[in-house]
Amino acid sequence: MDKVDVLEEVRKAIAATSIVEKEVIQQLWSGYGTLFRCDVSGKEFNSVIVKHIKLPAMNQHPRRWNTSISHERKVKSYQVEIAWYQNYVKEEDQMCRTPNCLAVLDCEGEQVIVMEDLDGAGYPLRKHSLSMDEIYITLRWLAYFHAKHMGMEPHKLWDIGTYWHLATRPEELEVLSDKALKDAAPGIDRILNIAKYKTLVHGDAKVANFCYSANGEEVAGVDFQYIGGGCGMKDVAYFISSCLYEEECAQFEDKLLEVYFDYLKKALDYYHSDLSFEEIEEEWRFLYSFAWTDFYRFLQGWSPDHWKINGYNRKISRKVIHYLKKNQQ
Repeated sequence: MDKVDVLEEVRKAIAATSIVEKEVIQQLWSGYGTLFRCDVSGKEFNSVIVKHIKLPAMNQHPRRWNTSISHERKVKSYQVEIAWYQNYVKEEDQMCRTPNCLAVLDCEGEQVIVMEDLDGAGYPLRKHSLSMDEIYITLRWLAYFHAKHMGMEPHKLWDIGTYWHLATRPEELEVLSDKALKDAAPGIDRILNIAKYKTLVHGDAKVANFCYSANGEEVAGVDFQYIGGGCGMKDVAYFISSCLYEEECAQFEDKLLEVYFDYLKKALDYYHSDLSFEEIEEEWRFLYSFAWTDFYRFLQGWSPDHWKINGYNRKISRKVIHYLKKNQQ
């Protein structure tokens, strides 16, 4: 569908007087559409974010995973994101802020999500790297997000959240050269999936998917294509991997977990005072190394020369593999 026609459908859906494309924010992964900002008039807000999902005629994956499995995973990820905005984002929550959904449209088979522009809502900054204070406030967002959705069933979302979970990555597992890690992968997956305490995990909680306030004290999360059920440590480990290098991961591990669990305790008091924080903390601290190793397993198969592969996560993986062998999981 022509973008002019899409814009007209968006204008009508949000009952704006006029709408004009202002800028392309980014192309969606592997050519599956475009994310762009539009100026609008006749509303209490001045701009919106439009996610136009348009499936390509030929999948051009940057790492050559041009397969039906990859395509089906991406298609479902957009269905999941639409379900998230339609069914879960009911009211604004400043403790774990996300964009409000203004409309979801089907434009001749092309999906369009119209969202609040977080720039205008007080979150104008995007970061490539974070200060320690910014890491802390992002861990706060994750803690409140996890506490808010603790025990929630992932209806119409991914049964198992994150874009790297084992069931959706058979090709990457097949080419994994680390035999010990490959053999351990099902056991790691099983232990994470049988956790007693589960929540909704963001599933792609990297630095690029957070927006920050100008004063550096508030944060909001975006991009919910891989939200689903699971242990919150998946988000925590993945987030830390996105903003710290090897030496920093090792140096600050204890402190960052302390910060996260301090916030999680406050968040559980806020949302679910009936739950036992001590039990959740005990289980999730144990699962932290499994969450790291689970993501490391994916990276090793997907991109063995990736900068995130380092001595820190290799050390963690060896510890997890030893545990599995010892306990015959």
